[in-house]
Amino acid sequence: MTPKNISIIGVPLDYGADRRGVDMGPSAIRYAGLHEKLRQVGHTVADLGNLTVPVPESRPASDSRLKYLDEIVKVNRTLARTVEKVLKEGQYPLVLGGDHAIAMGTIAGLLRVRPKMGLLWFDAHGDFNTEDTSPSGNIHGMPVAVAAGLSRTELASPFKGTYLDTAKIVYVGVRTLDPDEAEALRQSNATVFSMHEIDRYGMREVMRRAIDIVTDGTDGVHLSFDIDALDPIYAPGSGTPYSGGLTDREAHLALELLAEADVLTSMEMVEVNPILDEHNRTGELAANLIASALGHRII
Repeated sequence: MTPKNISIIGVPLDYGADRRGVDMGPSAIRYAGLHEKLRQVGHTVADLGNLTVPVPESRPASDSRLKYLDEIVKVNRTLARTVEKVLKEGQYPLVLGGDHAIAMGTIAGLLRVRPKMGLLWFDAHGDFNTEDTSPSGNIHGMPVAVAAGLSRTELASPFKGTYLDTAKIVYVGVRTLDPDEAEALRQSNATVFSMHEIDRYGMREVMRRAIDIVTDGTDGVHLSFDIDALDPIYAPGSGTPYSGGLTDREAHLALELLAEADVLTSMEMVEVNPILDEHNRTGELAANLIASALGHRII
């Protein structure tokens, strides 16, 4: 892999979900030795610290359909500007969450520089709900729909009218969808490799197909990795666990294949919840997965 100048951006956002604790995710991943792992691979690492995010206890959830809308929009606008600046300076953005609502800010910033970007979305869930379809009002279940231009709310404001081409969105590891969300995905041009396809074809073939899609005619590839893509046996520190997920080796293989292809131009790791974890197992797994995506090899 080509050595990269990596800029780490922590986003301790804890507004997008019902369960608390993911605001400590960036610290847990850093504590697991992330910086040293990346330097050992040969990358240069600069840590920009964490964006400022007020704690939820200081803000009421004003809208049950879009909980903490104003707070999430504010953080994502700041994140979009930060990611845009990092890219324009020739750096590789590595964003650490926080809940998956931060992906709106990350992707919005990326699209300002790479408007034809492809997206790889590793997740147990689709995150393709809108304000009209979400059964919970939790915004961490909406970022892909917003990035695809399907929201009519302020959530779309960081995108400034530039959205993802759904034909260049590829999901890996999905295993639970809300009914309306599933229908919306079927009507979109996104590609969904659920656990069924991974079981049926194997991770190597799934990643071959995924890489072909996200690199065809694009000007960059972003990896957004929700730790709940893995089975909770391997990643207990997740606020939305769902059985039947990826094994740790399947996840590492997928990211090792991405490193071999050297196609990623940015990355984020989200939803690590230390409160629910066991001796930082999930934080360490997240750090190791990031290292695999950025070129770490056993030998």
